[in-house]
Amino acid sequence: MTSKRIAVCQMTSVADKEANLNVVSKLVSDAVQDNVQMIFFPEACDFICDNKQDTLNSAESLLTGSTVKKYRELAAKNNVWLSMGGVHEKDEYNPNKLFNTHIIINSNGEIVQTYRKVHLFDVEIPEKSIRLKESDFCTPGKEIVAPVDSPIGKIGLSICYDMRFPELSTALSILGAEILTYPSAFTYATGLAHWHILLRSRAIENQCYVIAAAQTGHHNKKRRSYGHGLIVDPWGEVLADCGDSAPNYQVAEITDRIAEVRRNMPVFQHRRPDIYSLYTLSLRNTLLDEHSDKTTPVENQTHHQTSGPTNVFGHVRVPESCVFYKSDLTYAFVNLRCVTPGHVLVAPIRLVERNKDLTDEESDDFYRTVRLVQNLMEKVHKTTSCTVTIQDGPDAGQTVRHLHCHVMPRKKGDFIENDLIYLELAKHDQIKPGHPSKPARRLEDMEKEAAMLREQLKKMAEGS
Repeated sequence: MTSKRIAVCQMTSVADKEANLNVVSKLVSDAVQDNVQMIFFPEACDFICDNKQDTLNSAESLLTGSTVKKYRELAAKNNVWLSMGGVHEKDEYNPNKLFNTHIIINSNGEIVQTYRKVHLFDVEIPEKSIRLKESDFCTPGKEIVAPVDSPIGKIGLSICYDMRFPELSTALSILGAEILTYPSAFTYATGLAHWHILLRSRAIENQCYVIAAAQTGHHNKKRRSYGHGLIVDPWGEVLADCGDSAPNYQVAEITDRIAEVRRNMPVFQHRRPDIYSLYTLSLRNTLLDEHSDKTTPVENQTHHQTSGPTNVFGHVRVPESCVFYKSDLTYAFVNLRCVTPGHVLVAPIRLVERNKDLTDEESDDFYRTVRLVQNLMEKVHKTTSCTVTIQDGPDAGQTVRHLHCHVMPRKKGDFIENDLIYLELAKHDQIKPGHPSKPARRLEDMEKEAAMLREQLKKMAEGS
């Protein structure tokens, strides 16, 4: 059995960022002496203030701020991967809010991935004079992040309160996570009641390792954390518990235990997607532009790398060889990932984000093209039905900021329920590590399909 050594850390953050950084530095330097490959730190490892304004004033940008820069230097200096759970990231567009962001840093000091906390801890009990509202100063994240490849396995990113939502952990395990992380600053009262139970449950039901670095003790007069940073194995056994002292760390090994547990009790095979399912509707597998040192200019991104002419399609470009119809104002092209066989797209040539942004002339030509393409696809795929739909705006599922219409030939029984096609459409271009639901097609296959469709259009025109 192969094993990887990890350290889970515990600390008591205060409002002094320099003091907290000294604690982090000492924990890293000590833990690497135990030959660990990755070290996990808790939520708010950068600081904990006792009021909203000081919290906002202390927040920093991930790329330009000094705190994360020092974390990155620590990782590179010590040749170790770091999980910095829940730092206070400045919201550049809203001075009254910040993001609670989990950062994975590799042994070269590079930011590999980030996750902005999705579930915010909002609790108000007037009769007990309790009011804890993370939403007062924090903006929630908008997406699940695909599990991250690391030297210890595929890591699913979460933060603290997220552990109370099993849908998130199940989605991450379905996406291939082997390790679930919950860096936390759990309140003492809730930790005493639920901490061990929740974390062991997430490990057992998903057959994953769970790593939960923790804050502990009194941070100020208003706030006390529970502690007990944990490492739990896929059978629910606690491998390490940091207790309530700080600063300290505990070491454990990640082994092939996960394969053994999943083989002996194959719950993933026993799931019934014909009866129920869990769709991840907002998934990100790349680093946010604002967190990347290596942002690729939009003009250099392509639908498929090609030396030939291309067409603008939002932030990517579509090779001309994949276009099968073009008018003066509209073009139609084959799809990189298809929900159904023959799933193609129609878009205005001009970069237009929303349906309402079309001119009258563009609108007439656009919908005339949609009708033409639908007729073509029904003829080619020998069907009398199509799903023709536009996801108009981000809340409707639009991921490419360029108006486009999906034309999808339909046949009886192609989905268990007809409307499930919309759920599949919502995730069809989201790559799942290890087992993508809709892998990108080869350029040569797309070009071949486009050539065939051009020929069929020519025959249709000759026969009319």
